[in-house]
Amino acid sequence: MLQNNPELKSKIDQLWNKFWAGGISNPLTAIEQITYLLFMKRLDELDQKKLADAEWSGESYQSKFADKWVPPEHRTTIPVDASEHEKLKIQQQDEEKHGIDRKDLRWSEFKHKPAEEMLTHVQLKVFPFLKDLNGTESNFTHHMRNAVFIIPKPSLLVEAIKTIDEIFLIMEKDAEKGQNFQDIQGDVYEFLLSEIASAGKNGQFRTPRHIIKLMADLVQPKLGHKIADPACGTSGFLLGAYQYIVTQLAINAGTKDLKPDEDGFVRTSVASTLTPEAQAILDASLFGFDIDGTMVRLGLMNLMMHGIDEPQIDYKDTLSKSFDEEGQYNIIMANPPFTGNIDKGDINERFQSGTTKSELLFLENIYHLLIKGGTAGVIIPQGVLFGSGKAFKYIRQLLVDRCDLKAVITIPSGVFKPYAGVSTAILIFTKVWDAQDKVTKPATEYTWFYEMQSDGYSLDDKRTKQEGFGDLQDIVAKYHARNPETDCEDRAINDEHKCFMVPRAEIAAEDSYDLQLARYKTDVFEEVKYEAASVILDRLIQAEVGEANEYDLANVKGGILKKLLELKEMIG
Repeated sequence: MLQNNPELKSKIDQLWNKFWAGGISNPLTAIEQITYLLFMKRLDELDQKKLADAEWSGESYQSKFADKWVPPEHRTTIPVDASEHEKLKIQQQDEEKHGIDRKDLRWSEFKHKPAEEMLTHVQLKVFPFLKDLNGTESNFTHHMRNAVFIIPKPSLLVEAIKTIDEIFLIMEKDAEKGQNFQDIQGDVYEFLLSEIASAGKNGQFRTPRHIIKLMADLVQPKLGHKIADPACGTSGFLLGAYQYIVTQLAINAGTKDLKPDEDGFVRTSVASTLTPEAQAILDASLFGFDIDGTMVRLGLMNLMMHGIDEPQIDYKDTLSKSFDEEGQYNIIMANPPFTGNIDKGDINERFQSGTTKSELLFLENIYHLLIKGGTAGVIIPQGVLFGSGKAFKYIRQLLVDRCDLKAVITIPSGVFKPYAGVSTAILIFTKVWDAQDKVTKPATEYTWFYEMQSDGYSLDDKRTKQEGFGDLQDIVAKYHARNPETDCEDRAINDEHKCFMVPRAEIAAEDSYDLQLARYKTDVFEEVKYEAASVILDRLIQAEVGEANEYDLANVKGGILKKLLELKEMIG
């Protein structure tokens, strides 16, 4: 994390300040423009590395900056019935007339141009090339269609490029000390993205990376699983699932000496142990949806910068009537926005909760999106656990009866500061019965409750890293070792004991399906022994008058000392 590298954090702050001073003060606009520049830089770096690796290994690699690039508006439409020879001839003619040398589109090349020329070059050539990167038919190109490069001044572009180069140099130094470059880059990008949520845009707020890692360790996605986030934002959960799977594959392949990070999680972003088949499976396994076009673009580039060539992130409202997917995914990880009420006229008709509250609709939607046997990890506002309305009860009963509600983990409200102070919880559940199935036996037998008291960071706005891992690693260990034969007995919560299990019958006993941890825990009262009242009074009297004798005390006329003496006489 950047707390350990003040130099890197300072450079990122400088980058923000340059954009602010340069006239781009909206955080969302600034991060989008910064992301385009980071993407250009990383694209060049990755291509150079792949060229070097191919030369060393003797394998073939087609550079993205080889030959010429023809802008889409100058490409001749090729007839459907054209032969390969005719297609090639048309392409060659287009390249001769309108082709741009791809090598001139490299970051390492264009950054040396004079300021005015460089801004024009990036605006008219590099950025259009970036938008067209994966071909005209790609998902990335489709969602980049409306993207615009709006850095207004040559001086701002020059300063931004200089600062980004300095940031990459610092990252490379850290990588030489043993940290994975891609992990450092992830920290930097997450820090940049954190600025988006400064006011909680539309109920969205960034999920801290260590909470994403925690949820991945709980749901344990595997290679071959279809993994989704129906409100993906910048794709943090999809990236978390990807990194978890890559780490497990690396461990299974014999990778050793992987050290836990500052939160106690073992992660590596090194995909060198992946076979081409495994990489192809992973690339086709991640699905994200969002209703914000900017977030879709940021999510796409976030995953692409982490080695996923063609992410499947799409602009869709997963709560609307137009979204008809059902029973598609093995794993869903999400922190859906708590935006209040959704327009009733556009809510998907398959939802039966009868509500317009987004947090309830997303939970019902996630249930529908899971395959039978699929597992979800979802962050919800704690109000979902105890809300008294019919819709709240319907959703809780759905989770308990049609799903195996494995865990309810309450999270301190400070975990999402400084972006939001809402109290939240993590729900882990596995779908057992489809919506059309008749429930012959409720799916949940026991639900595991855990009261997280610390996530390893201070719970104030500064979120300073504390010593140790907080409760994170304890949650993972206790969750995977939970046992109803022993975990139902002791429900007293204290600093050492923070979890217990509750049978479904008790949850459903009063027909409310209340999931508040406080409802089931045992209150612990500690006996506190105080000094005798007369001893306390003597200390107070001495504080007033010092070592006064009995004669002096007897002649006290009034004031607080008189009251203390009267009280002492009353209690003997």
